[in-house]
Amino acid sequence: MNSYSHYDISILSKVIFMNFRFYPILTTLTILIFLNPFPSFPQEKKALIDVDTDFLLPDKFVLCGETIPLNDPWVLEMLDREVTIVIWNKEQTFMYLKRAGRYFPYLEKKLSLKNLPEDLKYLAVAESSLLPGAKSDQGAVGLWQFMPETAKKFNLRSDKYIDERRDLEESTEAALNYLKKLKELFGTWSLAISAYNCGETRIKKEIEDQKENDFFNLKLPNETERYLFRIIAIKMILENPKAYGYQVPEVKIYKPIKCDTTKVNIKNRVHITDFAKSIGTSFKVIRYLNPKFIDDFLPIGIYNLNTPYGTGVKTLEALQALTSKSSSSDQGKHYIVQQGDTLTGISVKTGVPINKLIKINNLQDSTIKTDDVLFLE
Repeated sequence: MNSYSHYDISILSKVIFMNFRFYPILTTLTILIFLNPFPSFPQEKKALIDVDTDFLLPDKFVLCGETIPLNDPWVLEMLDREVTIVIWNKEQTFMYLKRAGRYFPYLEKKLSLKNLPEDLKYLAVAESSLLPGAKSDQGAVGLWQFMPETAKKFNLRSDKYIDERRDLEESTEAALNYLKKLKELFGTWSLAISAYNCGETRIKKEIEDQKENDFFNLKLPNETERYLFRIIAIKMILENPKAYGYQVPEVKIYKPIKCDTTKVNIKNRVHITDFAKSIGTSFKVIRYLNPKFIDDFLPIGIYNLNTPYGTGVKTLEALQALTSKSSSSDQGKHYIVQQGDTLTGISVKTGVPINKLIKINNLQDSTIKTDDVLFLE
């Protein structure tokens, strides 16, 4: 029974009284309809969750010039998993697209100069999300996530003052040389990329044990198997973002950082603030342009120093003035390797035991080269 106001009932009573004498049947039907209206159809219930659209995988796909066998059900499901994860991790994928504008032009140029596949740039995305300062729980650092021992093999300096794994130019040079070596060693880019992830020793062992030399027929560590498919998924989406629902305005894509680069040979410690002020910039800017620096001083040794665009002409003059004022208290804390030096000879000259020299300088063995900076304490 519906409830009505006193006013509604009053009007209804008058209508009934006036019309019942002339239209008794019609009036009776009107009363019944008024008191028992036709039931309304229930409205369709709103879904409890919003359902998004899934995306089809391509029929064919190529990575580094090698065709991916998408007719293999295992391959298809592995790729589907990684594509799904990358597509729906929307915040991270938007950041991939924005940072790609900053780093891809440089990576593409270096890959072209070395005659390597352009697709290798996506490996840097999978490794570090294009963050030069990225660090893993296992100790890998930088855009290309070098471990300390691998960094040493490819002449990347890594000590308590400087870590060239964080340097875009130095780490990229080392990573591309390493990848080229792995390709020569294993014959295919799929295996070379896998070896970059889990190490060439592990890939060699699995090839020997399983008598297979095709990535898609090898049983590798789960992380390594996923790694290759993650790179493929990243390529798919970053090559054609609009097809997967991503649109980034041009103004929001990060631009390459423009700066001057000067090769320097620092022999005495100089505080970054003093150097920055002498060329008209700030401590923060110098640290930002040189993520390889570890502390508040310019590292001793030979390396490339980045400064704001237009200030490169001031760099050497400013350093000469500052190093001439350096305190002699810094002398004796380091040794710059001269031609013909050996670790044993340096130990005798400085009085620092060989095992201590190896430990504090993160050396893998007694190998040193001219102009290396060895710290003595």
